[in-house]
Amino acid sequence: MKQFFLILALCAPLFVLQSSANAQTYAEGASVQTAAEQLFALANQARAQTGAGRLRWDPALAAAALNHCQRMAAEGPIAHRYNGELDLAPRAGQAGAHFSLIEENVAVGPSANVIHHEWMESPGHRTNLLNPQVDRVGVAVVASRGVLYAVADYSRSVSALSTSDIEARVAAMIRPTGVSIQNDPSLAREACATSQGIPRSSGPEPGFIMRWQDSDLAQLPQPLADRLATGRYHRAAVGSCPAQGTEGAFTAYRLAVLLY
Repeated sequence: MKQFFLILALCAPLFVLQSSANAQTYAEGASVQTAAEQLFALANQARAQTGAGRLRWDPALAAAALNHCQRMAAEGPIAHRYNGELDLAPRAGQAGAHFSLIEENVAVGPSANVIHHEWMESPGHRTNLLNPQVDRVGVAVVASRGVLYAVADYSRSVSALSTSDIEARVAAMIRPTGVSIQNDPSLAREACATSQGIPRSSGPEPGFIMRWQDSDLAQLPQPLADRLATGRYHRAAVGSCPAQGTEGAFTAYRLAVLLY
């Protein structure tokens, strides 16, 4: 069974000293939104130079980053998690993000430019920022104690799809093989919810059943593609059900295809 993979890359805290001039500026309320936008733009500039791919802004990740950033500013010493706080994945999921990979950079410093520079000079932070596997980011900045507290949450996004949407995507990949799709997905959904065996039915038994779970619906599992290529099957039932064994708020799709 193909399983989606999870990556959680949390880097060590980064501390940067501020100048007295900057401390006075931020104490008077400089635009933290502008600083967040600068960090977003600087990240994409750095990624463009390495061919990593442009990050898109994710409002849910930004909300999760802001919640944690506010906690950092309240605590003083920065960290990825404080007592009573959720870990990165569940707090991002709670904010409404959907992902198969998530990682985070945190920092405190005098300006967005300095924070970005220090992230790029730190191997762990640089790896997170330039990771070609992530495609979304949410950045939050809070001004406190005359400095900027910053959080950047990066993820590989997963679409939030309904059961019918998931089944439709898989069916669309099966139809070009010449196999027709049954209108009633109930038996395939029942098969999806079990780990083995074939659900009882008054109709003919399927000649092949494929169950799998993944965060990517870009292609069919190879064993299923191989079966379809034989030309032995003429009908298919496609069913989706809740994913099994996922951790935290990581998003995955679970499916079953019955071939007749």
